[in-house]
Amino acid sequence: MSQAQKGICAEPNLHALFLIFNVIDDDEQAVRAKLAHILELFTHYDEEHYEAMVSGVLAVGSHYWHELYPGLIPLELAPFPDMHCEDRNAPVSLGDLFVQIRADRLDICHAIGAEICQVLKPHVDLVEEVRAFRYLDGRDLTGFIDNADNPKGMQKFSVAIVGDDDPDFAGGSYVHVQRYRIDMDRWQRLNQTAQETIMGCHKNSNEILDLNELTDASHHQRSQFSADNQEKIALLRQSMPYGDMTTQGSMFVSCASSPRHFRKMLRSMIFGTEQGMYDSLLDYMTAETGGAFFAPSVNFIKQQSKA
Repeated sequence: MSQAQKGICAEPNLHALFLIFNVIDDDEQAVRAKLAHILELFTHYDEEHYEAMVSGVLAVGSHYWHELYPGLIPLELAPFPDMHCEDRNAPVSLGDLFVQIRADRLDICHAIGAEICQVLKPHVDLVEEVRAFRYLDGRDLTGFIDNADNPKGMQKFSVAIVGDDDPDFAGGSYVHVQRYRIDMDRWQRLNQTAQETIMGCHKNSNEILDLNELTDASHHQRSQFSADNQEKIALLRQSMPYGDMTTQGSMFVSCASSPRHFRKMLRSMIFGTEQGMYDSLLDYMTAETGGAFFAPSVNFIKQQSKA
């Protein structure tokens, strides 16, 4: 059975480092070998620093996949869905390789990231680096619990991991990445009741609002259900906040057995219902990047490194 990368279904951590690279060299065999070496780095640090709960995800951009692994294509591999409606946007920012490093120690994230950058030289350019962190008791910077509706236990694997319906890529996962910026000044001017209406849940308890208070424009409804509210969207979310004293935001990462779920979520958020009820949180958060990737199984990466 194909082994999924550990970071796909790993438990949340205190720290994360997200790296996006563009490949600038046409030596694909060298890149394939280096990806296998990166998996070994994850294993090494996990064993040497077991208390840090190290995990990693290594994924290949949808547009670069055909160059790196010609002739071997996941059934549903597709570009990032470029969606725009009025002032709500989901921009595309192409990246060839996506690396997610998570651990309960910031120094370990840094050390792994530095080694990965060294391994990939001179074949890549680093185009984005985002350091994220656990905030309070797992909240995002809006003050609300993040990823609260994630599947639990073994259900994670059925939601996030490709099964035997695509046997060549069983154990893989479709990964979508967006970096959102939050307008904290505008958000903090809202009182708690207004914030809860936008989010669709109570701030302290995270309980969903009563039906007479819950609107179709709430973030809960638009991010959890399809536009017609008939289908629950099956995603494993790994979002984490990032920021400093001038810029704050959320690094959204989702893993799924099919990219259809992410597309449905994004459409539900941006276009909303037939009555035009879009995700009102987008009045305060702006997507600045977007990428579609596939994270192959450990077996696939190692086998292809020798091809």
